[in-house]
Amino acid sequence: MKKIGFLSFGHWANRQGYQARTASDTLLQSIDLAVACEEMGLDGAYFRVHHFAAQLGSPFPLLSAIGAKTKKIEIGTGVIDMRYENPLYMVEDAGAADLISGGRLQLGISRGSPEQVIDGWRYFGYEPAEGETDADMGRRKALEFLDKLKGVGFAKPNPFPMFPNPPGLLRLEPHAEGLRDRIWWGAASNATAVWAAEQGMHLQSSTLKFDEGGKPFHVQQAEQIRLYKEAWKKAGHKREPRVSVSRSIFALVNDQDRHLFGQERNRTDQIGYIEQDKRAIFGRSYAAEPDQLIKELAADEAIQEADTVLLTIPNTLGVDYNVHVLSSILEYVAPGLGWR
Repeated sequence: MKKIGFLSFGHWANRQGYQARTASDTLLQSIDLAVACEEMGLDGAYFRVHHFAAQLGSPFPLLSAIGAKTKKIEIGTGVIDMRYENPLYMVEDAGAADLISGGRLQLGISRGSPEQVIDGWRYFGYEPAEGETDADMGRRKALEFLDKLKGVGFAKPNPFPMFPNPPGLLRLEPHAEGLRDRIWWGAASNATAVWAAEQGMHLQSSTLKFDEGGKPFHVQQAEQIRLYKEAWKKAGHKREPRVSVSRSIFALVNDQDRHLFGQERNRTDQIGYIEQDKRAIFGRSYAAEPDQLIKELAADEAIQEADTVLLTIPNTLGVDYNVHVLSSILEYVAPGLGWR
């Protein structure tokens, strides 16, 4: 059994054939898709966060709206770039969204990836401390976010407050009990996967990672996951770790599927650079008739190691088509792989 969710990058553009032409389209369709996916039995609705782009950039209003419209589906991000965040403000926003959803938030965070503008976090008012890189800053903010999520008081109360204070130091409100244990780290390397385990965060591994050995993507990703699990066990955490992997998977069951994604057949891993000095490997897409798809996915070592699969979706094609894409996986593919 595996949990199956969707991951939307939340694109919009005024282009022919797009159903999501404006930010409003994308936001409202994201809510509708999450509701529909809960009804069909999908386990999660996750959203990528990008700034300075025609994509979803402010996750908490969207997550709160979905939380208010649904009852069971997990709601999350994959991932929030911590270089852009005020960790304390984020604790308040995340706490509110989690309470609205009844404790279903699964937040993916990371130190960040290349963005649309140079050092975009500077425009948000943030600078690395002396001797820090921007990646160091992102990890530092992540640790502060994790610490403040615990709900332990840390702020000295005003002796003459507007409203009466409880005794002792004050914490941020609203506090969402248990949210600290539902934070995931998006790791692009083996080292950061181990670090995430040491910090007690679940692991999100996407369709790319730094190339650390020249092996096929799914093999390298599986190795990363095994290192993460070993580090989690060594750290002595009492909870069970969770691991998600993202995949572009399309079951070709009608002519529209074949027209849109038939060219993805037989795609292979790609090598590129997401940073100037960091060689990365990008995992292949999967597109085939269900029987063939089952065979190909069964050979994906990283999927076998993960407990959660996040299906990246073409959100610009609209709610109805994405419901078809996801329901095709649930109906024709998941049972054959033992995911259902």
